[in-house]
Amino acid sequence: MQGKVLSEEGASAVYVGVDVCKDHLDVFLHPLGTHLRVANGSDGLRRLRRTLAAHEVALVTMEATGKYHRLAQRSLAQAGFAVAIVNPLRARLFAEAAGTLAKTDRVDARMLAILGEALGPQARPVASEALEALQELVRAHSAATAERTALSNRLSASRTPFLKAELRRRLKSIEAHLKRLHATIDRHIAADPVLARRREILLSIPGIGPTVAATLLTDLAELGSLDRRAIASLAGLAPFADDSAGTRGQRRIRGGRAHARRLLYCAALSAARYDRQLSAFYRRLRDAGKKPKVALTAVMRKLVVLANILIKEDRTWVPVHA
Repeated sequence: MQGKVLSEEGASAVYVGVDVCKDHLDVFLHPLGTHLRVANGSDGLRRLRRTLAAHEVALVTMEATGKYHRLAQRSLAQAGFAVAIVNPLRARLFAEAAGTLAKTDRVDARMLAILGEALGPQARPVASEALEALQELVRAHSAATAERTALSNRLSASRTPFLKAELRRRLKSIEAHLKRLHATIDRHIAADPVLARRREILLSIPGIGPTVAATLLTDLAELGSLDRRAIASLAGLAPFADDSAGTRGQRRIRGGRAHARRLLYCAALSAARYDRQLSAFYRRLRDAGKKPKVALTAVMRKLVVLANILIKEDRTWVPVHA
């Protein structure tokens, strides 16, 4: 554990909340009541590490911000601090449940520190730099794909020759951009033995192609490290109970990694149509009266649980026939 402050009563655990902005970090030390603001850069993080090293830090809690929290997370983790990254919605709901309706950077940092003490979110290892770089590439590919779809829809609805010519030019440019992204993503994965092996395993699963595999590598990097229920919940594919008194409500999925779930939906459509085992599973659910999307969600859950098992056991998928 990093550093200690020994008082007459002995060392007391300190919980740190860090509200992350692009340019600065608001830091709150609970229960000391200490607040400081540092730059979100190497100099500011050096100052923050020196400050925290003087205390018995139990946990540092910060929100996921896409990319702005990564430098602070990596710097503090490498310095030996336990760092937990939490969903911003979870942090806001916790603050409101605690009666804190105001929202400022300083208030958010304080509530993150209190959340760390009250809920004890798990500190996970920092993603490798190779994985972080791959995440950026995959997100860029996803954004370009969405832009291509939007432009294609606009082209089909356009009647003006000038606009149609302009849209075709932009589509041609995006197609070339996507092709370069594909090649760069492939090279990036191939250069890392761990990522290459995980992709090989994912590609062996029915319905999962290169785009879905790359998305699962980045958006569900925890594959192989969790149990089947946890990985289904992380993907947003675990049905949650909605019971009260004698009423049994309908189970629904919620939360989780939306981008990974969207790609798994595409994989499930393919697997339910072309893979013999999963197609039989889908038809069995439909014959039992399940709605099509409910049955497809069950196929999605099977796919992510299967991927989790195979990566954990480091083996590719092999079809089993009667």
